[in-house]
Amino acid sequence: MSLAAHLEELGRPLVDEQLQHPTVKGIAQGSLDEAVFRSWLEQDYLFLHDYVRVFSRLAWQAPSAHLGDLVDLAHATFHDELDLHRSLSASFSADLDGAVKGPACAAYTSFLLDSAAVYGEGLAALYPCMWGYSTLGRILAEDPPSEPRYRRWVDTYADPGFAALAARIAQMIDEAAPDPAAAERLFMEGMRHEVAFWSVET
Repeated sequence: MSLAAHLEELGRPLVDEQLQHPTVKGIAQGSLDEAVFRSWLEQDYLFLHDYVRVFSRLAWQAPSAHLGDLVDLAHATFHDELDLHRSLSASFSADLDGAVKGPACAAYTSFLLDSAAVYGEGLAALYPCMWGYSTLGRILAEDPPSEPRYRRWVDTYADPGFAALAARIAQMIDEAAPDPAAAERLFMEGMRHEVAFWSVET
């Protein structure tokens, strides 16, 4: 089993925990309180800006074979994902520009930026977000919400193109061959941050 596949096996129970989280269940059912999603949207908007910085810090260290992927990931995050948040913001009355990081967002982004100091370990630390959202999107798309705004969110992360990006990160982790124990520790810490991020304050 590859290292990335091993990490996915370790992380699957925390994906299941996210699927049972009230915020995720509300999205899945199309019934989530708009105030909760608005707060999540603002926090994730701030998170994604630092996620771009994580990709950029890793790109500076990357082997040539990975450099283009990390630049592409930074570009896709900055444009595609952030554009989704901007387009959803009006319908949820979200104040993206005035948002301030909450404790969960600040802790997660600090962890990722620190982890990116070491190339292979940084890839393992960020993988929970890529793989986790791709997995959540795929599962939620099996019975998607009828509410169009939440359906659009699900469709974004269920898209095969997003799954391909996650799969490429998995390949890059295996090629970078970080210390397995360190990779496991950072990956699982990232997964715990993913779970905590859903508990947004309104």
